Amino acid sequence: MAAWLVVGLGNPGPTYASTRHNVGFMVADELAARARTPFTAPRGMRGDVCETRVAASGFGGVGADAQRVVLLKPRTFMNESGAAVAKACAFFKIDPDHVVAVHDELDLDFGQLRLKFGGGDNGHNGLRSMRSHLGTGDFFRARFGIGRPPGRQDAADFVLRPIPASLREDYAVEISRVADAVEALLVEGLTSAQNRFNS
Repeated sequence: MAAWLVVGLGNPGPTYASTRHNVGFMVADELAARARTPFTAPRGMRGDVCETRVAASGFGGVGADAQRVVLLKPRTFMNESGAAVAKACAFFKIDPDHVVAVHDELDLDFGQLRLKFGGGDNGHNGLRSMRSHLGTGDFFRARFGIGRPPGRQDAADFVLRPIPASLREDYAVEISRVADAVEALLVEGLTSAQNRFNS
């Protein structure tokens, strides 16, 4: 059974840890916590990696239906994410059609979630880099809606500013829901997961 690569897109380092642009990292951390497996930093990998399995019982599950999953948080900056993804795909022998990118999406209202396969990068630097390094856009995406910035705030400033304290609990709920959706995508397939989670 082919392995999966779930990529949480974000920027490395404490400066960016609690920003909207790092929700992909947050979802990856949630999945690793469910699997009770820590991230490690293998030499030459250009990212933090967590190797686990997913089954009907969830992440960290065992049994005949358990599928191998690699979680990845690139240690490159967002616009170079594809280099880390391509490296992981080569090392773990994973094809692009078994890659899931979890990322923030300005064009969806906060709390909206869309699972899809393929498509463009919609101005997202992480997706653009992945398409460039993988040579295709044919991978899965879990699009986490963060909404547009209020008023005239610059989009870059909005995504790179820490999530306000007043919204942190709401974000925690949504991150858990996106993790549920990724789990469903891997276990049940795209159509079933879309029917349950797309909003």
